Amino acid sequence: MKSENERRTCEFQLLRYVPDAVRNEYVHIGVILREQGSSEPAEVRFTRDWRRVRCIDPEADIALLEGMESELRRRFLEDADGKLMRLLDESLSLNVQMTAPKAYLAESLPAGMEELMRLYVDPPARERAQRLSGRAGIQAKMRTEFERAGVWDLLRKRIAAADYTRPGDPLWIDVGYRPNGVIRMFHAVSLEPGVEMAKVLAFSAASLRAGVERVEKASLELTAIIEPAAKLGATDAEPERLAIYRFGVETMEEHEIRVLTTSDLGRVAETARRELRV
Repeated sequence: MKSENERRTCEFQLLRYVPDAVRNEYVHIGVILREQGSSEPAEVRFTRDWRRVRCIDPEADIALLEGMESELRRRFLEDADGKLMRLLDESLSLNVQMTAPKAYLAESLPAGMEELMRLYVDPPARERAQRLSGRAGIQAKMRTEFERAGVWDLLRKRIAAADYTRPGDPLWIDVGYRPNGVIRMFHAVSLEPGVEMAKVLAFSAASLRAGVERVEKASLELTAIIEPAAKLGATDAEPERLAIYRFGVETMEEHEIRVLTTSDLGRVAETARRELRV
């Protein structure tokens, strides 16, 4: 039994995104940390801010990378015999590489993970000051709340509308889950640049709903997550912005899309936790 002040002997490896192996440009995107000699599963965490990845590869599949984090976490929990780390380097995507293990002393795995993410992965303070906005900001808040509720790894990510509508549909819904006879889907819709995103989702809602009923034999509850009006300056003092904001909300609601703001995400995540029995 370790004393409270005794540091744990650990080792860590960095995960880095390499879009072009020839140019050898990369960005650190995550950390794997485990305590030596312990039967506890390794911990893995990826970045929540993908701007630096997009800088070196604007076409990067962020949803695929986020899904990789959930898959790694699941596999570490199932890795009873410790063989996974020996196989992981061979099975990673060609665009994701793992560095050699390095020794590390940590007060605890959570504290060590925080420090390593800060040192190697998270953007510098001057970059963090430029906060995410628009759809990316909404998506980040969605993930934060679902993770806080402990359900992020249980959600379906980047759901292809084409699976339910028809081939060629370019829409991908951010996340969803199926508690019983209903499928709940949540999509970040920013009204900051205008109402185009709202109109696209509204246009797709009916065919998506019909497709879910046909394919999944379940009803669909489609929810759009938007910014609070005040954050966008959509107030009585700015009637033009307020009118655009209301138009976006009403357009989606007319097509039976539930509209919530990022302020409601805590409640949404708590409902998911109860329904998924976490």
